[in-house]
Amino acid sequence: MIKRLVILLVILLVIGLVAAAAANYYYLSLLEPVDPTASEDNVVVEIPSGAGTEVIAEILEREGLIQNSIAFRYYARSNNLGHTFMAGTYQLSPAMDVEQIANKLQSGEVYAETTWFTIPEGYTLEQMSVRLEDEGLVDSTKFLELAGNPTESILDALPQLRSVDDTEVDYLLEGYLYPDTYEIYSNADEEEIIKLMLTRMNRVIDDESKARAEELELNIHEVLTIASLIEREAAVAHERERISGVIHNRLEIGQLLQIDATIQYILGETKEFLTYADLEIPSPYNTYQHPGLPPGPIAAPGQPSIEAALYPEDTDYFYYNYKYDDTGEHYFSETFEEHLENVRRAEENLD
Repeated sequence: MIKRLVILLVILLVIGLVAAAAANYYYLSLLEPVDPTASEDNVVVEIPSGAGTEVIAEILEREGLIQNSIAFRYYARSNNLGHTFMAGTYQLSPAMDVEQIANKLQSGEVYAETTWFTIPEGYTLEQMSVRLEDEGLVDSTKFLELAGNPTESILDALPQLRSVDDTEVDYLLEGYLYPDTYEIYSNADEEEIIKLMLTRMNRVIDDESKARAEELELNIHEVLTIASLIEREAAVAHERERISGVIHNRLEIGQLLQIDATIQYILGETKEFLTYADLEIPSPYNTYQHPGLPPGPIAAPGQPSIEAALYPEDTDYFYYNYKYDDTGEHYFSETFEEHLENVRRAEENLD
């Protein structure tokens, strides 16, 4: 009788162990991802402030992020996570298991919607402001106000700005907002966007660039000014260094730069043919009237133009003029007589 009882107890124990093992296996399976292949199917969920584990589990199950709310609650309770989940908006995936989801809710890494924008090379600040306003990212007026009178926080993003003489420039930040493609939070304001673009420029102007500028006896403001002239004048990439060489040659002997792009900057528009009246507009940016560089950049130069400003082609050219053909190129000449002949050739192309 006792022997039978012992056997019965052993059988019951084995059954209990098997049942426990099966229950544990089932519980662990409920902690696995709902769909391991859905790694790109992101779901944005809102965890309300003050929500307990029960409410959170119901939200996650309703959104198809966990297999079972009870299993999630048991996992949270057994790991003492009940009071560690943080309210907020999270981006989760059905490919995440319960542990990954719990870790995300503990981290407080809330989801924020982002958007992208692109600023082309050669844009002025006013063109940037219009583009960004059209995309619903900034108020154009506020953007330009900050560009002309940046806050201390903005100046901290690019310390070189503190040494710039802003008495004659139209906008202190002209030429300093690096043209590129950016990802920002959708609720970013004008100052945050400006600081992001300045920070990018700060990385472009590295120690090597600063050292090279010193070799040329230029400061970064002058480098960016030259780079902006190249950006607006060079229609084809392979002419950047040569145009830079012409600019450097003229600066070296004190010859007027006579760059049409500076007149277009004054006018606020790109005119294919400038008039004599345009060339007589009184402005410190008028390089037909004032020797040396204009007070500051006239557009946002990209890295190729910045490098061209730092590494001009070693040439004897002092003149260039647009060919007016289908190449987008210029004629380059060493003397004024050669330049006049090239102007005649360009007029023939135009005809």
